[in-house]
Amino acid sequence: MIHAVETANISPELTHLGITLGYHIHDTCSDVTTALRATKDFTADCTSGTKTSQYTRPVKAVIGAYHSETSIAVARMLNLQSIPQISYASTADILSDKGRFPGFLRTVPSDVHQTSAMVQFLSGRKWTWVGLLTTDGDYGHAALDSFVSQATKAGICVAFTEILPDSLNDKQKLEVTISRTVQTIYSNPKVRVIVSFTKPEHMKKVFSLLVELPTDRRLWIASDNWSTAGDVLSPQHLERVGWVLGFSFKNKNITDFEEYIKSLELDSDAQKNNSFLKEFHSSFANLVNAGPAKISTASDVLITRAQVGVVFSVQMAVNAVAQVVASICKNTDCMASGAVKWHELLSTLKNRRFELDDVSYEFNKDGDINLGYDVSLWNAEGVKVELLNIVSHYQPSDSSLNTTTVTLSLVSKCSNSCEPGQFKKSVEGQHTCCYECIDCAENQYTNNTDMDQCYSCDVSSEWAEAGSSVCRIKLVDYFSWTDPLAVVLVSLAVLGVLVVFAVSALFLQHRGSPVVKAAGGSLCQLILMSLSGSFASAILFVGKPTAMQCKVRQVLYGLSFTVCVSCILVKSLKILLAFHMNLMVKQQLRRLYKPYAIVSMCVALQVVTCSCWLVLKSPTTSSSVFLRSVLEECDEGSYVAFGVMLSYIALMALVCFAFAFQGRKLPQKYNEAKFITFGMLIYLIAWIIFIPTYVNTKGKYLPAVEMIVILISSYTVLSCQFLPKCYIIIFRKTQNTRDAFVRSIYEYSKRTVENFCPSQREKQTAPHASSNPSFVPENLT
Repeated sequence: MIHAVETANISPELTHLGITLGYHIHDTCSDVTTALRATKDFTADCTSGTKTSQYTRPVKAVIGAYHSETSIAVARMLNLQSIPQISYASTADILSDKGRFPGFLRTVPSDVHQTSAMVQFLSGRKWTWVGLLTTDGDYGHAALDSFVSQATKAGICVAFTEILPDSLNDKQKLEVTISRTVQTIYSNPKVRVIVSFTKPEHMKKVFSLLVELPTDRRLWIASDNWSTAGDVLSPQHLERVGWVLGFSFKNKNITDFEEYIKSLELDSDAQKNNSFLKEFHSSFANLVNAGPAKISTASDVLITRAQVGVVFSVQMAVNAVAQVVASICKNTDCMASGAVKWHELLSTLKNRRFELDDVSYEFNKDGDINLGYDVSLWNAEGVKVELLNIVSHYQPSDSSLNTTTVTLSLVSKCSNSCEPGQFKKSVEGQHTCCYECIDCAENQYTNNTDMDQCYSCDVSSEWAEAGSSVCRIKLVDYFSWTDPLAVVLVSLAVLGVLVVFAVSALFLQHRGSPVVKAAGGSLCQLILMSLSGSFASAILFVGKPTAMQCKVRQVLYGLSFTVCVSCILVKSLKILLAFHMNLMVKQQLRRLYKPYAIVSMCVALQVVTCSCWLVLKSPTTSSSVFLRSVLEECDEGSYVAFGVMLSYIALMALVCFAFAFQGRKLPQKYNEAKFITFGMLIYLIAWIIFIPTYVNTKGKYLPAVEMIVILISSYTVLSCQFLPKCYIIIFRKTQNTRDAFVRSIYEYSKRTVENFCPSQREKQTAPHASSNPSFVPENLT
């Protein structure tokens, strides 16, 4: 303080005006009562009409105090006369309230920034289980409330809080409280980080007891109250108790102050007005029986014990007053008593910028200068503790904490970290930091440590086992092209299409032969075309289904096979017409026999069914979600329409079977009815088996069931209707003549007539055979 005032007095601002600053220094002894007594003394001197034995210049401003409790009490008294007060170390947040402390200013940040920096530092290292030491004064309670509030938001828990007496006068009470505090610390081995807002005297006593106990090393986070008090711990004790991380006010270059201390000598001019320095040198010299060599050591001790963390803050406070006084005295005769008014000085301090070391500063609306904090890690270096090993900087303007590498091998948690795949479940009645680690349930996950809850997977496309740290993508399952069964079935379908094309080509080439004509002629090509559509529809049951594919595959099969069966129905009717012996029945059948009209009518009814199906409730894609997969399949929409379509085809097949069964004993060369009967029988059996199989089959192989039945039906028709004819065309050419067919028909007719007319069979058989044009193959087409 003295150095700052003397430096200001030789500044150009004051020397140009021919004025100097004087000072009265009072030691508060870290006691509020002592501070109030001193405040009362110098404010009484300022009161008009006060009679004293000697003239005392009135106090224009107060610099101090150090502790917030003292500053709060002094500020209330100074407010009565609007005397400006600038503190260089009091950080209690309550002092920013200008409604209650209008005349209070400070050159340090509010304590809310310090607690914010502490919480940010702890949170960044996941130290969530901490102890808290504070005092029972205004500063201690304010710091406690601020820290707990911010720590709770950051997920940090306070394991214990010990409140020490702010006053150091009651020795017995202090000793009891310190002893209890040390015992609390010792009984909480998991608490490896302790935050302290106490005074240096408190911590000195705590450490002196703690080093006697077999306790683990801890990290001690020191507030600005004792972060620069190097005499709290010896280097040996620092190694024993652990580490000290101090939050101190930002400091600038104080080399001038150190040089000033070193240059002080006994009986020098600098000591004439410095009773404190003279007393210190005298006490030190008497203590060590000092000679001249010992006096230089006294200067070193003074530098060590000086609170270097607040030197710059004191310099700012003094310079602010000096430069404001200079600005007022430029327009006022300051030599006159009362020229500088308290309210004028206070108003100017709040609104005017001042400079120090070519840097401009000003008080904000709360009366604070928020330069931030330096964070220092104490180091034991020989016989002293190095306090200014700065490892981090905190800037209040953006709440940024820039930290260099700090390697401290400690864990301060109530419970071990929960691994990914687990979540924290707090134990009822305990801190949230004390918890159990529970595995996430199925389809839930956590992807980080110490998570409070599990996240849910998107069950429509993801899954997770119990205790998972990630969600896995569900397998999209369907009857794929690479499935071995699909490969076999598709190969059979393609083979069927190729065989159909080959048979069609063969029939076109021999379209004039009796076999082709007897088989139906142009109807054969229509049947073959419908069979190719049926085989093609089977292929559409493979692969990832689409909405269009679901619609087309059923309708294509339904219409194709309807055309096929309706053509076979016409052939069955034609055979029945050609070989039926009842003339009356034959005449009725001739009137009904309109091949293409019958086919068109049969197909038209199926077209109506399929159209209604597509319009009202058409097939579409659907997804069935399982635990680890998603089954993509076709939903047939209306199963009633699906059943009607298949039932209609089955009904026509049943009619074909009935018609063909009546002609099962036709001529060997012209036995179409047997093949129709056999083909329709296999078709009906296959689809009867299909119904329960389809209903009871689930999963990706459901399309394969219908695909197999379609292939069986198509191959049955192809085999029964065309392969025997192809065999005759290729390998039995002698049987593919008109004479062979007529002879076969003649023999059949002769046997039939003998059965119906035994007495006249020789007379009637030949004329009947020769006169019936239906027996001639070319007329049958």
